Amino acid sequence: MAGRFAPRSAPRAAVPRQTATPVPAALTRDWTPPGPLDLRLVLGPLRRGPADPTFRMSADGSVRRASRTPAGPGTLHVVARDGRIEAAAWGPGASWLLDQLPVLLGAADDPDAFTPRHRLLATTHHRRPGLRLLRTGLVLESLIPSVLEQKVTTDEAYRAWRLLVRKYGEPAPGPQEYGLYVMPDARTWSLIPSWEWHRAGVDSKRSATILRAVRVARRMEEAAAMELTDAMTRLQVIPGIGPWTAAETLQRANGAADAVTVGDLHLPGIVGHALAGNRNADDEEMLALLAPYEGQRHRATRLILLSGNTPPRHAPRMTRGDIARL
Repeated sequence: MAGRFAPRSAPRAAVPRQTATPVPAALTRDWTPPGPLDLRLVLGPLRRGPADPTFRMSADGSVRRASRTPAGPGTLHVVARDGRIEAAAWGPGASWLLDQLPVLLGAADDPDAFTPRHRLLATTHHRRPGLRLLRTGLVLESLIPSVLEQKVTTDEAYRAWRLLVRKYGEPAPGPQEYGLYVMPDARTWSLIPSWEWHRAGVDSKRSATILRAVRVARRMEEAAAMELTDAMTRLQVIPGIGPWTAAETLQRANGAADAVTVGDLHLPGIVGHALAGNRNADDEEMLALLAPYEGQRHRATRLILLSGNTPPRHAPRMTRGDIARL
């Protein structure tokens, strides 16, 4: 039609360029340990499976871990170079993590307090001079995954930890490429619905134990400053936390050199085989064999496990369950 013109299209709005969120500068610290230190040996017990969202170990031996500290979430990156430890940390908990770095890496541990009474332990102790017992000073971050490991295969426990931390935790501070997550705080753990525990493969007994523990989180965390006997008693006040779970927790949270794990499916046979040639040893015999190492029984079991002198399996592994399919 004459006089009619096609309307001009409206100008397109400018599309903002996507820019990466800048990462705040890290706090840093260097520390020289008092002797040989192997980061893999020292920090390895904190990793809950190869896909632990709170922990990464690189091919160069450096370690990255995310923690919920008393000051808030934090990410720590540590690497050993020329006999020194170089550390960087991000987030509200950065200063706390760096302040605690020497204790985390075993500065309060005394490997010389261990006197080998068996040739196997003497050899392993000599070959592993970089082994020190870590101390995180944080109870819940070791207690919760230890509860998840009760009476199930390690694969099941690792899967549950991974799923729950990724869904209910938060991305860790620091470089995004680290891909780490900080575990949920106590209140968030307490609000996880029953069906989400079920989907993660966690039965009602273990989830109820965790819920009871996080409701008294402050009292649980106090155990990190206690002597071993008092700390064991404090944790076992919670129904569902027995000697096995308490020992596994305090080995990490308190650096407890004498927190021997009883009630384990495999450890008595491993210790019995290594020290007496008896792969069928029970807890009672294990404790008798470890009696000469009173005060250092956890270190003794670590050295036995590191020796590689473990009995060949003659029975099927624990059957894996999957309650999420029920």
